[in-house]
This record gives sequence, structure tokens and C-alpha cells, in this order.
Amino acid sequence: MALEWTEDLATGSHEIDRQHKELFRRINALLEACRQGKGRAEVNEVVQFLDDYVVRHFFEEEKYMQKYDYPRYAAHKAQHLEFVENFSQLRRQIDQEGPGVHLVVKTNHMIVQWLVNHICKVDRALGIFLKTRV
Repeated sequence: MALEWTEDLATGSHEIDRQHKELFRRINALLEACRQGKGRAEVNEVVQFLDDYVVRHFFEEEKYMQKYDYPRYAAHKAQHLEFVENFSQLRRQIDQEGPGVHLVVKTNHMIVQWLVNHICKVDRALGIFLKTRV
């Protein structure tokens, strides 16, 4: 199942929404590479990009939260840490088992569902808050 960006996912922050769209694009690339049974190197390249990108994206969001004294900062950051741990588990599984359809299922369950839920609820709340501050 590919991730599809829809306007109901928009946070209202142009920069955060741009980053989310890129994140969706790259996760879709990972899902497709696994689905096609692409070589470990190609899958690892996408996973490495996502690993780096997620860290940068979360850092940017957290910077906004700190700058504007977001009252839900601690809970939001805790969810970011949860995602990083889940993604690290997925990465370890890819390293151990290699890419394949089974990882598409696991990625959809562990990463995609979490990400969509996080953006729809937690990031949208941040976006609404930031509109009042920026």
C-alpha cells in the first residue's frame, strides 16, 4: 500500500508539509523496492536516506516547538523517539533478512500507519499552534 499525500494531512506549515511529502515519496520508494525484491544495496540506500531524513525532519519540528514554547513538546518528542526506535527495528530486520514482500507488510504496519496517524493528529495540532505564533 503506497502512501498518498492528501490535503487533510497538511499541517499548515509549508516547510513541515514539504518535508512530509518528501518523506512519503521516499517511503513509497522503499515499499516499491521491497515489493520488487530489489537488491539489498538499493533498499539499504533508501533506508539510509530515510534514516537521515527522519532525524533532520524531527529536529526541525522540535526546533519550531522549542522556539515557540509548544506546550505539547515532551509528548510530541516522545512520539518521534518511538518512530526512530521502530524504524531502527525495521532496519535491523532488513539487514538480517534482506528485502522482500514480508518487509512491505511490516513497513506498512509499523511505519506507514504510525506516520499517517502522527501527521493527522500530532503534527496537525502543532501546525495549528504554529499558525498562531508565526
